Amino acid sequence: QVRLVESGGGLVQPGESLRLSCVATGSFLSINTMGWYRQVPGKQRELVAVSISGGGTNYADSVKGRFTISRDNAKNTVYLQMNSLKPEDTAVYHCNARVVRLGGFLEVWGQGTLVTVSS
Repeated sequence: QVRLVESGGGLVQPGESLRLSCVATGSFLSINTMGWYRQVPGKQRELVAVSISGGGTNYADSVKGRFTISRDNAKNTVYLQMNSLKPEDTAVYHCNARVVRLGGFLEVWGQGTLVTVSS
């Protein structure tokens, strides 16, 4: 079984920063991609940022220049540094990973961590 455990959410004021962490545990050979998605009630889950094995990254236009995704492969962990937070960044942030196991790929989701940006 593969699990993703997120941490780091909370309540902050506009303009402040937060750092989210997500660690993958369980049985797998390697991790192909790790990323962050977010969801607001009544809306579809949307991509925030993704880190691809080999070093590539991709960001939603709405967070470019403010958010930075990074990975520590030795710790099977992905981070999301969020700066200059805005009220519209309020959402549940879910970690996602595509891991490699014998027999193929497995996509895994974390349960989510709530980020609230409000004055």
